Formats: sequence, structure tokens, C-alpha cells
Amino acid sequence: MEREGTVRIPSGCAIAAVISRTGRRMSGESIVRSMVPMHERSNGLGGGFAGYGIYPEYRDLYALHMFFEDRTTRKNCEAYLKEHFEIAQSEYIKTRKIPSITDEPIIWRYFVAPLPSSLAKLQLDERELVARTVMAINGKMHGAYVFSSGKNMGTFKAVGYPEDVGVFYRLEEYEGYSWTAHGRYPTNTPGWWGGAHPFTLLDFSVVHNGEISSYDANRRFIEMFGYKCTLQTDTEVITYIMDYLLRVQGLSLEEAARVVAAPFWSTIAQEPDERRRDELTYLRTMFPSLLVTGPFSIVLGFSGGLMALNDRLKLRSMVVGEKDDLVLIASEEAAIRTMEPDAGNIWAPAGGEPVIVRVNEGVEV
Repeated sequence: MEREGTVRIPSGCAIAAVISRTGRRMSGESIVRSMVPMHERSNGLGGGFAGYGIYPEYRDLYALHMFFEDRTTRKNCEAYLKEHFEIAQSEYIKTRKIPSITDEPIIWRYFVAPLPSSLAKLQLDERELVARTVMAINGKMHGAYVFSSGKNMGTFKAVGYPEDVGVFYRLEEYEGYSWTAHGRYPTNTPGWWGGAHPFTLLDFSVVHNGEISSYDANRRFIEMFGYKCTLQTDTEVITYIMDYLLRVQGLSLEEAARVVAAPFWSTIAQEPDERRRDELTYLRTMFPSLLVTGPFSIVLGFSGGLMALNDRLKLRSMVVGEKDDLVLIASEEAAIRTMEPDAGNIWAPAGGEPVIVRVNEGVEV
């Protein structure tokens, strides 16, 4: 029998991310390699990546990455898309056959632009139209799932270990200024293609290590505003919370972090700065149902940047490092060293304190 201390019991799931402040585009190969030393944090039931800046030739179009169960579903979904969008390009997402990735659905990609007539008729801006389309397809069209929907970015995920998923999707052939990665160790939700991380909506993507004990309260609140949690994994709700706070409510990243990982009331009461104390009180009072409880470390990707955030008690590991124009984030320092052996200024962010990194001002992404 194994004795305590001789068996490594990881705290579930692996996350990693890298961004170039100068907007330098990097091959996806490095982020795939970063997952290898964290192999034991996954169990083969989900892995995935998000890349930003990977579609410069289609930068003004929304890239819809989709899973389909069969060709009939794909044709029906395509007809639905044509009601509101011009489809500039439609194609298979190229993959590489490997023994460890099996039972893959049809994996398709559309580059689309909202029709001005639909925007005028529905009186919506284009981002809201895309968000509603994602919710409609995922919630009502059986066998079709939009798993990525942003501009000049894309998510790639599957059932498998993340390092295998990266090989399967040929990520070494893509270049982006920012990448995130996830290796899944599901505990109370199923392992399936749509349930792998990252979860995305528009250009927001989330990778998460942990478990959301407030999921039901978070889900019930967010679904009052048109979001539908259909992908059978608690992390999905964090993505919609971020979209609601940042895009719909217009909060800053710092303010959104103060909602999701709000300080304890006792901490707020001891805040010496009256203005800051009032701000924290306002955010906790206005959005109490969007406080995410339970252990978590997350990385939020968005156009032009990343935000890393731990729960208030820092119950999941996360470290940050730097090398020249790069900022690197991971569950373990070993993953950072794999991407950049000479990375320096390695530190662990405090619980509830966001680490926000953006590309330099004036850099086109």
C-alpha cells in the first residue's frame, strides 16, 4: 500500500498562459509544451487552448468554431447562420489523426460578418447579435455547439490530454500574440468535447482550475439576462459572468475581479481609503449573486490582454513570471520554465488580486 507522501495528489487541472506585450506572434508549439510537466494534473478527459491574433487575414470577421454531430446538423446550422450573417469562409478545421484522440465530431470553422439588415431589424449591435446566436445554437440546435466566437482568435479543445490535443489541432501551424491552455481533471461533471476548457463567448475565454460551489446561484442569476449554460461544466458560467460585467455592464477588469472574487465584508470595513471602501461596498451590493465561491484560479483571455485571478483564500496554485516582452502564467513554475527557461521575477499572486497584462498601447492586435 502506498504511504502518504509517496504519491503525488495534484490539486486538479492545469492552466497556463503567455502573452507578448509587444504583440509579437508566437507559435502554439510552446504553450502545448508547457502542459507536459503538468501531465498528472489532467486525466485525459479534456484539454484545450485559445490563441489570440491567429487569424490576421480575417481580423474583422467573427471566427465561429463549431462541433457538429453529423452533416445534416451542419447544413441546418449553416442555413440558420445565413439568416443573420454573411459567411466569408467555411471550412474544416484541419486536424492530425493520433491514436489518443478518438470519437471526434465534425469540427468546422466559419468566418462571418453580421448582416446590416439583421442588425437594423433587431436593433442590436453586432456583438450582442453574435452572443445571442451562440446561445440560440447551443441551447436549441441539438448536435451543434459553438465553442469559439471571437474576432482574430480561436479555441481548440477535445477529450484528451492537452499535449495530445495540441498535436491533434496542429497548433504549431498557428501564430498568436497570446495563448492560454488547460488540462482537465473533471470531478463532478462529464468529460466530453464541449465540456473541455477554454470556455468562450465573443473574444472572452476562460481556463479554470478548481470547483465553483456557488454555481447554481451564479447560473440562476446570469440566465435571467439571456445566457444559457448548456455545456455541462461549472466553468462555463464564469465566461458569461465576465461577458455580462465587462461588455454589458461596462465594468473595468479590476472592478469585475472585485465582483467575482469580492473581498470579505470584514476586509472592506477595514479599508482605510474611504473612496475605495465605498467602491467595494457598491460592487458587493450590486452584484452579490456573481460572487464566485469555492477554490479557483482562472485566466481570462481577451483581445489585447490576459487577466489571472485566484479565489480570495488562494486555494489553488498559480504563479507568474516574466522574460523580456513576455508574461507567463501557470499552475506550476515548471510549466513557465518549459516555455522560457530563463524567466525571472517569478511570483505567486495574492488571493483575490488580479494580474492584468495588456499589449503595449498602439500595438494593433
